[in-house]
Amino acid sequence: MREIEVLTRDLYADIPQSTLYHYTTFSGLLGIVRSQALWASDVRYMNDSAELRHTADLIGAEVRERIDGGQANSGLLSQFADWVAHRITNGHMLFGASFRSHGNLLSQWRGYSSPGKGVSLGFCPDYILDCARRQGFMIGKCIYEPSRQRALIRQVIDAVERLAAGGGGDRQAAYREAFAAMEADLLRIAAILKHPSFREEKEWRVVSPVIANTAEAPILFREGHAMLVPYIEFDLSIAGKPPAMDHLYLGPTANVNISMNSLHMFLKQHGIVPLRGIDYCQIPFRQR
Repeated sequence: MREIEVLTRDLYADIPQSTLYHYTTFSGLLGIVRSQALWASDVRYMNDSAELRHTADLIGAEVRERIDGGQANSGLLSQFADWVAHRITNGHMLFGASFRSHGNLLSQWRGYSSPGKGVSLGFCPDYILDCARRQGFMIGKCIYEPSRQRALIRQVIDAVERLAAGGGGDRQAAYREAFAAMEADLLRIAAILKHPSFREEKEWRVVSPVIANTAEAPILFREGHAMLVPYIEFDLSIAGKPPAMDHLYLGPTANVNISMNSLHMFLKQHGIVPLRGIDYCQIPFRQR
């Protein structure tokens, strides 16, 4: 097993132990329950396209530091940084769906739902793991600490140097082969490295297999804020049964009682009774 594969496997070895929450709007809830699936978006289109760019920036900074320090493989490192910057937007595709360890955060209500129209759907972690394994997805805990991120990037670049050093006489060909060999693992690593400003989210991310041939993949499209966003479906049903929810929060609303009532009715109509019920978030509603 290659060094970069071992690193990826270890990063995705953490297992969630508590309820995983997915924030969405009422419209999103209707779609999830009726289709029995979540939309797993292309990670390049999540959080205003900044997701993978953060990893590219970390790699660029480490490369510059090594070159400035007299690194012997400056040609390799420069080409790797350029290759990463290009492949981030033009390479293989990876899709992800986001869950939070905390189901009642004001920042998440503001970011992922409309005023008076939000819910966070809580799932047992074992249930999400079962769904993920059945579809070849992996689940990883996002990393926010700058020191740990830099240490991981150093390991990645060390692996690049060792992998490229094993090539034959054509150095450029050896570089290209080394980069291509690690693209899938690099994408999986980048998918869980998030900017430290998002640390409050405590996000877990379910990520798809890497897709190289988009012509044969079940890619769909939805309307984003300023562009079409590619996505695939993450199936939440097991053996044809409705999604098994553990708990729900109703987001801030001026109509708590009647909103809670219709939410109960809708879920029951589709055979869904959350094990720990539905709670109101208790955050004062303020019309924006």
